[in-house]
Amino acid sequence: MSSAGGGPRGSVRPERHVQTGRGGNGGSSSTRTKSAPPKRPSSSSAKSSVDSDNAADAIRVRVAVRLRPKNNEDFIEDGDFTSCVELQPEAKKLRLKKNNWSSELYKFDEVFTEGASQRRIYEAVAKPVVESVLEGYNGTVMAYGQTGTGKTYTMGRLGKDDPSERGIMVRALEDILASISSLTDFVAISYLQLYLESLQDLLAPDKINIPIVEDPKSGDVSLPGAAVVELRDIDHFNELLQFGEANRYAANTKLNTESSRSHAILVVHVQRSVKVKDENEGASVVSSTDDLLAASNHVPIVLKSKLLIVDLAGSERIDKSGSVEGPMLEEAKFINLSLTSLGKCINALAENSPYIPTRDSKLTRLLRDSFGGTARTSLIITIGPSARYYSETSSTILFGQRAMKIVNTVKLKEEVDYESLYKKLECQVDSLTSELERIQKIRQDEKAKIERKLRKQEESLAETKRTFTTKCENFEKENDCMTMEIKKLMEELNDERDQNKILSGRIVEMEMSLSQNKQQQLENSTYKKALSDSTQMYEDRIKALLEQVEKEQARCAYLELEMHGARQVVANNENSSKMQENSKVNELQKELRKLKEESRNEIQHLEAKNSELLSEKDLIYEELKSMQEKVMQEAKHRRSLEDEILKLKKALSENSAVQLERGTSMLRTTSGVGGGAIYLPRTGKSRDTIPNQKDTISKIFEEVGLSNILALLKSEDLDVQIHAVKVVANLAAEDINQERIVEEGGLDALLSLLETSENTTIHRVTAGALANLAMNGSNQGLIMNKGGARLLANVANKNDDPQTLRMVAGAIANLCGNEKLHVKLKEDGGIKALVGMVRSGHADVIAQIARGIANFAKCESRAISQGHRKGRSLLMDEGALKWMVTSPTTFSASTRRHIELAFCHLSQNEENTRDIITSGGIKELVRISQESTRDDIRILAKKALNSNPAFLREIQ
Repeated sequence: MSSAGGGPRGSVRPERHVQTGRGGNGGSSSTRTKSAPPKRPSSSSAKSSVDSDNAADAIRVRVAVRLRPKNNEDFIEDGDFTSCVELQPEAKKLRLKKNNWSSELYKFDEVFTEGASQRRIYEAVAKPVVESVLEGYNGTVMAYGQTGTGKTYTMGRLGKDDPSERGIMVRALEDILASISSLTDFVAISYLQLYLESLQDLLAPDKINIPIVEDPKSGDVSLPGAAVVELRDIDHFNELLQFGEANRYAANTKLNTESSRSHAILVVHVQRSVKVKDENEGASVVSSTDDLLAASNHVPIVLKSKLLIVDLAGSERIDKSGSVEGPMLEEAKFINLSLTSLGKCINALAENSPYIPTRDSKLTRLLRDSFGGTARTSLIITIGPSARYYSETSSTILFGQRAMKIVNTVKLKEEVDYESLYKKLECQVDSLTSELERIQKIRQDEKAKIERKLRKQEESLAETKRTFTTKCENFEKENDCMTMEIKKLMEELNDERDQNKILSGRIVEMEMSLSQNKQQQLENSTYKKALSDSTQMYEDRIKALLEQVEKEQARCAYLELEMHGARQVVANNENSSKMQENSKVNELQKELRKLKEESRNEIQHLEAKNSELLSEKDLIYEELKSMQEKVMQEAKHRRSLEDEILKLKKALSENSAVQLERGTSMLRTTSGVGGGAIYLPRTGKSRDTIPNQKDTISKIFEEVGLSNILALLKSEDLDVQIHAVKVVANLAAEDINQERIVEEGGLDALLSLLETSENTTIHRVTAGALANLAMNGSNQGLIMNKGGARLLANVANKNDDPQTLRMVAGAIANLCGNEKLHVKLKEDGGIKALVGMVRSGHADVIAQIARGIANFAKCESRAISQGHRKGRSLLMDEGALKWMVTSPTTFSASTRRHIELAFCHLSQNEENTRDIITSGGIKELVRISQESTRDDIRILAKKALNSNPAFLREIQ
């Protein structure tokens, strides 16, 4: 629990600081811390503006009050006496009446009547804290009050018989479990009680006197030894909560039949994984180098947050509770002792004391982060209506008032888990290695198949060659045989020719002899007959020989034809055999060359792929190694920075007085010149210097003088101008300084600077100063008469910076609260600029716009009801109604309430009926009358619907 101070209204937000460090769970991590700017809470309840529900609530401790209904004892003891507490829920105020003539008025963030539902209390008090926890911030919801005022009912009610009675614990866990993913997120709880200053585990009753350990560097509080149970679902949580409540100490006192005798602390640990890539990235297998490199560029981020739900034991007086002896007396002593220690810490924080007594009690040590620390805290105080307990009720209310002054610095912790990243990359490398081995195995199998196919082709080629050789040998043998036959036929033909020649010679001889015989016929007639017989015989023989010769010639011709055909067949067979052999050999050679080429290419491709994957694997291992070295270097650098910060803090505490005196002297020397540098505390400094900022500015104001500070607004040095405007803005936050600033010409100087300067920082801080001045009704008319609304509208139209637009919207919203300035504000373009800033979409800007429209509509409705004004609303022509009807429901609760309130006030004016009907506003009005979280707004919406006949007709 550390000290924190308040900053002035309209001050500029500091820059965001990023720190790197080592996370938990044994892994290296990087932690980014975002510090929200502290805001000074208003000490006067009468002057707190609508701004307190917006940016200030994000860091200030929010306090709500709940009034318990009267019980039978109150009716019996008090009779007809009225309650000592008077609630004003719409104004968020509470009046505590000591008697009929003495009373005090207090303002809280929320005021709940006796009939407020458990759901409404949860949504207003605890739900914003639960949403912050889901976003990565620590949060605390705590109940404080007298015994018997309904703390345990509000916090830990199970609601088994009636679900509407569920308390904050059950509803908070329902929202958390509904918002997380069971695959990637983690939710666990610890349930403890602080009994007789001993910390005990309600989920493991055998664990008692659990130690509290504080990190000396970060200040985080841990409870080693406490049971941490991971939740499965809401039924599991209900069982654990019921088991823990059964182990909690309770007793029957005069004030409560089931009075809690210990402080109960429910610790909810939430761990959420932030998706930085596609939703299926975590489950997908990296199949390429590009995927692996892409995965290494996006590290996993884990948001770790903690929610404390604290049900304090009730403060009590021994004489009224009846705990006068025995164990109950000891219990009451320890309860009051721990609550007193808590009250001391709250007082010290509220008064910005340099020493906070957090170590006086274990309760204050457990709540170190909740008050003045880094958690977003909501406190609900419970009170009773009976005047018999006026002092207890007054003490509880003052406790809540002091708690409202405490400012926490919210921090977001994002852990980068390099160990899980390393494991993820290692798994991906193993996957790649397995994939590489699988590919190599496939390539080897394909290579073996190709080699087997190649061997078969070679064997087939060899077989073809052997077959071709055998056929060639057979053809050669047949050719030799036919050649021998041809030779034989030629020899026979030659023999026949020789015989024919012999026969031809014999025929010639016989013809010669015949001719001789014819010559001798004349000589011998007898011999003639014998000669004719012999001649006839020889003619027959010659004829037979000629026939034989013709036959032999025909046979020779046939043999020659047959030999020629055989030669043709042999030649054709040789040619076809050679052609077939050549074509087959060519085909086999081509196929062989093709297979060899494919095999060679495939082997080369596999070798190249293998070498590429091996090089990529080496590169990945090198990157992992370098990442580990980088993490080690960052850890060393972080430790050295932490040592330097400790030294600087020590030196700063020793030299703070010297630095303040030096800053005052520097401002005194430059106040009359206007050209030098001015020394002013910046909002981005450490939290230890913030409480001194107000005193420093007051000293500068007293020693330098307002006139000299205003003279610096005209300096030619931009830094001097910025610092001077910041000083004026901080001075304008105090009512006692506003009149002097206006009298010394500060308002004219600010308006002139707003008109002439082109610097965004000047615009933002000047608008903040005007917003502070516009809080005073007398200054509003001066600002309007001097053209302030026109200048603010020009800045809004030319600027897109959200922080500048927030300041401008806040100034115009303050001006909207004066009904006399409405017409002038519309003519100068203020309303149009206010509605036009919706384009920003920034939550803080939207909140200021909603507040301004609500102020405008409320004042306009009041003027119409009093008869000061008639006619259609001035907001209708600027598009405000359309925006209110179509405004999304994702805005914050306070922003939605402002929009609903403005819409209800516009609906009261019958001149606006046509515009509301044509814009579809009837549905929105009906929704507000049924679903608004505010009772007064629902009543106002129902009144508008029932009092306007046109609205009733549209509904029917």
